[in-house]
This record gives sequence, C-alpha cells and structure tokens, in this order.
Amino acid sequence: MRSLQFTAESSSDGMVERDFTVGDVPGVLWSLASGADRAPLVLMGHGGGTHKKHRAMVGRAHLLVTRCGFHAAVVDAPGHGDRPRTARDEQDIAALRRAQTAGEPESPVVVPYNARLAEAAVPEYRAVLDALQELPEIGADGPVGYVGMGLGMAIGVPLVAAEPRITAAVFGMTWPDALFEAAKQITVPVEFDVQWDDERIPREDALALFDTFASREKTLHANAGAHVAWPLFEADSATRFFARHLGTDHG
Repeated sequence: MRSLQFTAESSSDGMVERDFTVGDVPGVLWSLASGADRAPLVLMGHGGGTHKKHRAMVGRAHLLVTRCGFHAAVVDAPGHGDRPRTARDEQDIAALRRAQTAGEPESPVVVPYNARLAEAAVPEYRAVLDALQELPEIGADGPVGYVGMGLGMAIGVPLVAAEPRITAAVFGMTWPDALFEAAKQITVPVEFDVQWDDERIPREDALALFDTFASREKTLHANAGAHVAWPLFEADSATRFFARHLGTDHG
C-alpha cells in the first residue's frame, strides 16, 4: 500500500489545506481549521483541463468543510495539474482543439480520452482513499461520498461502481457514452445535474444515463441554460445532499 506524504500546509477561511502525495499522485485535503473529531470524507473530481486547486474545487471544499464539518479531497487527474502529459495526451488534446475550431462534435474525441484517463484514475483514487482512511481524523469506517462534474464524472461513475466504501454521489455535465455499464452497478443515492439546453451533451443521452443508475434513491436536477450556464446554487444542493446521506445533516 502506498503511503500518504503531506508536502505543504496552509489555512484560510476556516479551512486547513494540506497538499499530499500518494505515490506519484498529487492531491489536496481540506479540513476544519479548528480541528474536529472524526468526520466524513467527500472525494472530489475536477473538470477536464483544470486541476485539484481550481476555484470550483476550493469552493466546493469550503462548503463541505465549513457547513458540514467534513473533510474534502481531490487529486490531479492523469495529465492534469502537476502531472505531466504523455504524448497520447497531447495528441488527444490537439484533436479536441481541431474539432472545436472546426465546429465539429467533441464527443468522438472526448469520450475515449476521458475513458482512458478514468481507467488510470480509478485505481489511483482507491489507493488515495486507502491512504486517507489511515488518518485518525477520517478513519477506515467513516462515511465517504464523491462529487464530480465533467471529467470528474467520467472518473467518478466507474469509481463509485467499483468502490463499496463510497455511499453517496453527485454527478453531472459529461458525455455518458462510456458510462452506462458502470451506471448499472451503482445503487447508492445519486444526485444528477443536467443543463436542459446543453449544446454539447444531448439531453436525451443524459436522461438515459440517469434512468440507467440502479439507485433506489436518485434525483435529477435539470436547469435551463447552456453547458457553461451551470448554476452555482447546485453546489449548495450537493452539500445538503451529502449532509443528509453521510450522517451529519446540518439543515
């Protein structure tokens, strides 16, 4: 088992931010600055082309930590953030840029690219979870959730399908083409975000994936607007969702 090494620490806005590595995978863990007894953990997945400390990750972490007293952690996906890109990564990214410039569909490039990254990232996340659960403030038997949009969902759906320690998940905003088989295996509560007028991800495909989740409790959040118009209040909803399902509902 690969051990966790903390490499930096800072605090602001009521949170302690601790950079870490597990093997060669860099991540960050946010916790209450005041210290706390053992608390649930929410793993997060960042979007494509971003990184573990993108403002979306910091903002979600702040909600989860300061409102619920949770720990929140995210790692850089392969080829993102502090991790080097491979030649294959560069080829896929160049193909995506060409498609975008030409106004062609992105999914023929993004779907296999995300699936390839997810294949590598799922075992990495499981190893990181092993390491984080060795910390006394998290523990091996504490509740664990997962939230990811875009690439974070492409990684998160197969991760949640494979990882029984994750007991609640929030997903949204990515092409579902490669995710249906994994979605059939997910039975934990799910909150699923869809932009009703998404010009990149067909509505009917997103709805078909929602229907495929085997969860007895699943909630669809559909908001009007294009892909980039995802409303920030959905992050508040996700926080309330985890408060309910990870056992510390703060209202």
